[in-house]
Amino acid sequence: MSTTNPSPLWQPTAEGIAQARVTKFQAWAAERHGAPADGGYAALHRWSVDELDTFWKAVTEFFDVRFSTPYACVLGDRAMPGADWFPGGTLNYAEHALRAAETRADEPALLYVDETHEAVPVTWSDLRRQVGSLAAELRALGVRPGDRISGYLPNVPQAVVALLATAAVGGVWTSCAPDFGARSVLDRFQQVEPVVLFAVDGYRYGGKEHDRRDTVAELRRELPTLRAVVHIPLLGSEAPEDALEWSALTSADVEPVFEQVPFDHPLWVLYSSGTTGLPKAIVQSQGGILVEHLKQLGLHCDLGPEDRFFWYTSTGWMMWNFLVSGLLTGTTIVLYDGSPGYPDTGAQWRIAERTGATLFGTSAAYVMACRKAGVHPSRDFDLGRVRCVATTGSPLPPDGFRWLHDEVREDLWIASVSGGTDVCSCFAGAVPTLPVYIGELQAAGLGTDLQSWDPSGKPLTDEVGELVVTNPMPSMPVRFWNDPDGSRYHDSYFDTYPGVWRHGDWITVTSRGSVVIHGRSDSTLNRQGVRMGSADIYEAVERLPEIKESLVIGVEQPDGGYWMPLFVHLAPGAVLDEDLLNRIKGTIREQLSPRHVPDEVIEVPGVPHTLTGKRIEVPVKRLLQGASMEKAVNVGSVDDVELLRFYEKLARERG
Repeated sequence: MSTTNPSPLWQPTAEGIAQARVTKFQAWAAERHGAPADGGYAALHRWSVDELDTFWKAVTEFFDVRFSTPYACVLGDRAMPGADWFPGGTLNYAEHALRAAETRADEPALLYVDETHEAVPVTWSDLRRQVGSLAAELRALGVRPGDRISGYLPNVPQAVVALLATAAVGGVWTSCAPDFGARSVLDRFQQVEPVVLFAVDGYRYGGKEHDRRDTVAELRRELPTLRAVVHIPLLGSEAPEDALEWSALTSADVEPVFEQVPFDHPLWVLYSSGTTGLPKAIVQSQGGILVEHLKQLGLHCDLGPEDRFFWYTSTGWMMWNFLVSGLLTGTTIVLYDGSPGYPDTGAQWRIAERTGATLFGTSAAYVMACRKAGVHPSRDFDLGRVRCVATTGSPLPPDGFRWLHDEVREDLWIASVSGGTDVCSCFAGAVPTLPVYIGELQAAGLGTDLQSWDPSGKPLTDEVGELVVTNPMPSMPVRFWNDPDGSRYHDSYFDTYPGVWRHGDWITVTSRGSVVIHGRSDSTLNRQGVRMGSADIYEAVERLPEIKESLVIGVEQPDGGYWMPLFVHLAPGAVLDEDLLNRIKGTIREQLSPRHVPDEVIEVPGVPHTLTGKRIEVPVKRLLQGASMEKAVNVGSVDDVELLRFYEKLARERG
């Protein structure tokens, strides 16, 4: 990694720095809590990890977190796993998410957009009223604190109402998107045994209607703990027998009653992609998510009441939960339910335009697809209100940074962020007061002691190492569901460096304090003792117009050899001939190194992904090493199992 200082692609203006909430927080914390008044973000970050207790106390005060019972101390126990945050304190997440209704009753809390791209508002007062009505009905159904409530729902206002009503009664929310098949949903919901299921009759995607009534019927049969099913007629069908009608449960004018729960009381269960075995059922707390998301959305994303926050996501991905938390900062959140590329690749830009989004979040894959498709956002759409485009899901390649800068606006704040479902937040990413360098995340998050370590636990600068976090974060899992002795939780993050969170990504922390993500470390490529991330290869290869997507795998062989094939999914009309083969190898040789050149380039019918859109590398590697499909992957977590059969067949043929 070069330690030279390239020119930044973007720099905040002096006025922008002065107005940023993180600047105001620093001045406020300097006055009240001894934070450094000078030295900018770097000094504030150092203080936030050195004085962890004081920093998080300051966050709760700055954002006026309302503890109904005061806490005894900030951190009762700092051990990881097992950190004990704000012991004794009680509060409610939903109460904070609906606070803006007190002062901005008639302004929109939600803007709902479907594939017609017309925005329908839900006001703060109406959101609060619906949550109050539904929470009362849940209590009448016998739902008590700790009971699990599930949603088989797309990204619609009803999903937000159901989550907030669940939190209001102290229930535990969990959701899957309706494009998940029954087996995938049951792999998740059967673990947590929900007592209520909210379900749609179907959904619209890509201009078509998809009926899900048979799937819902199967879920009802296979979830014996259900006491009630709530029917949401998105496609207009009649409620099935014994199901409750959504409209009947949300029509009363009732003030919400917010159950005051301990800080570490479960808020929701999220699921890891779970490419082998059952998905990990990750439990995060009401208080932990509340304070982490206030910090992340309020200070890092710089969101407030004047903003409109749009992130393209589904209810099966942590970014949906993160989007809903935009309400904590009084921000209007934009819910888009539909295909990211319907009726054309520019769809998300059109939604950003029509909703007046100020922060538009999407995937790195979407940005690169727009670049390949020749989309011109600033020419075709009025994006004058968009001040930040944020990306996640995979590292944003340097070409993606350049394209956003050239095609959206030169003074655009580009925030590539990286975190995980495991913490429902970002380890590194957006900082409104720092410059943006091509291919880099701006900095580690406040209160997050993010480091790059070598195998012996030595911190590295300007070198590739394991992403570790050496201090606890409030949104780290309270536990995994069905993990009574905590062994699965421990083995997931703490088995490599005892007491230190190892996330499973390769990163470089630069001498400037910025961060580069190189891909998953558990699917690392290792040529002649040199480790490299797959993301670097994807970035180089997928610049070629003939390559739609690629997958690179490093396979250790029984004889001590190492086979590194590159699988390529070609664009329509492209042919993997000698010319393209030479250009692929030449591109990798020149842009990366001769060591990165694959042993073989193999055309494939497609690249398999998890249901949340991540390329599946480790299971493909296991298949190529001879593992059976059942042992290599949890098929319920894969978007297209037939694609995996190609790799299984290839492994058999190669012996």
